[in-house]
Amino acid sequence: MEAIFENKLTVGDGIYTVPDMAKILRLPYSKVNRWLNKYWDDRLGKEFQGQYSWRVESTRAVGFHTLVEFYVMVQFAEAGVKPNAVLRAHIELGKNFNTIYPFAKREIIENIKTDGKKIFFEYDGQSITLDGSKQLNLDFIKLFFKKLEFDDELLASKLWPVGKEKPIVCDPHHKFGQPTIVGTNIQTEVLYRLFKSNEPVDFIAGLYDLTEEEVQEAINFHNPIAA
Repeated sequence: MEAIFENKLTVGDGIYTVPDMAKILRLPYSKVNRWLNKYWDDRLGKEFQGQYSWRVESTRAVGFHTLVEFYVMVQFAEAGVKPNAVLRAHIELGKNFNTIYPFAKREIIENIKTDGKKIFFEYDGQSITLDGSKQLNLDFIKLFFKKLEFDDELLASKLWPVGKEKPIVCDPHHKFGQPTIVGTNIQTEVLYRLFKSNEPVDFIAGLYDLTEEEVQEAINFHNPIAA
């Protein structure tokens, strides 16, 4: 495989603990932890002879591309696809494209479809299943990954956890990939903590030279009840 595991981090890889992933992806901590254990570090790790996470104090952490792959996993789960089907597709695509992060590559993401049970890949004008059966199904759900941005090498480079219409982005080149206000190094968590300390939105906005809307979006991201 050309890619290396992100537990050999370099600047710009991003660092996300299991609680970070749960918060960004709006998933229960237990599900993220289970998926990381059972699927990425166990099944995929064995397949690609490595480990996707590393130990950080009392939890574990992953790099940005693993976070993106979890995001893709969520999209499949919401479409009704079982995790085992996702894992089979991941392994087949990883081998075909020589990468341990196939769900972070634009050329793969843009050509994936599902019928809610199986995963299909467009190749030479044909849709083939990624479970070895090569059966076709006419009713496809096209998965659009509108929360991702890609670099010149067509690898995912940014994740917009609540959509690109909102000013919150996870960019591994800023604050280790933690959610920030787009175009700044200001972490949304910092803004939310000030709000929880009873600082008014207009004061926080003035303090960081942000708009009140940007501050409110950061608050909503960490506490949707405040929306």
